[in-house]
Amino acid sequence: MTTATTRSHERRISPVFLAILAVMAVTGWAVWSGFAASTGLAIFLFVTSAWVVSLCLHEYAHARTALHGGDITVGAKGYLTLNPLAYTHAVLSIILPVLFVIMGGIGLPGGAVFIEQGRIKGRWKHSLISAAGPLANVLFAIVCTAPFWLDALDGVPLAFQFALAFLAFLQVTAALLNFLPVPGLDGYGVIEPWLSYGIKRKIEPYAPYGFFVVIGLLFVPAVNGAFFDTIDALMRALGVPELSRYCGSNLYRFWEGTPEGCEV
Repeated sequence: MTTATTRSHERRISPVFLAILAVMAVTGWAVWSGFAASTGLAIFLFVTSAWVVSLCLHEYAHARTALHGGDITVGAKGYLTLNPLAYTHAVLSIILPVLFVIMGGIGLPGGAVFIEQGRIKGRWKHSLISAAGPLANVLFAIVCTAPFWLDALDGVPLAFQFALAFLAFLQVTAALLNFLPVPGLDGYGVIEPWLSYGIKRKIEPYAPYGFFVVIGLLFVPAVNGAFFDTIDALMRALGVPELSRYCGSNLYRFWEGTPEGCEV
């Protein structure tokens, strides 16, 4: 009886997550209906809260997959409640990615939940646990872009289209960055179980710095150009017009004013 109660408590959705979800729903409705004193502010709140929801789902996907892989400790750590405050590195997982969206407009990968690797048996399970997080971003991107590639935009307000386009852009950038095979990112976690012990030992000292190396490389013009060319190609493949993403990004930063051609 005590064990069952504990497990139920460990998997109960956190009020913190429900509050963020409520903000997303209310501000999403405000963007859709136009019932907002400032459309830009409504888009800012909607996209920011939706982005935090996606970060929570990203970490939940890691934890849930780890649970089924053999790490039964994730529940006691609060990872199954979708509570962003329960993460090992709340600053890296939530605060820093939100700041990067505000300042740079890209979906920065967050810090991962702590998985007890020794409890996971089998290389495929280790790889799947690492892949589960960015795959959650991929799924989120598909949902956001569905109205575009399904040609189902009739009746969808322009402001909401712009917000969805920018939110999808964040998910695509987050997924692509996370899947890079760089130590410290999920992409490296996917391939790490298949590397030899010697290679892993050589790479291990550099793992804490991989994340910052990637961020630094994005400031190199050639790398930045290649990265965003790839993102633009993926967005076009998903049917999202460049103008929609551009307007969504600019309306999100409402304090900078509305650029010409993005009036709603």
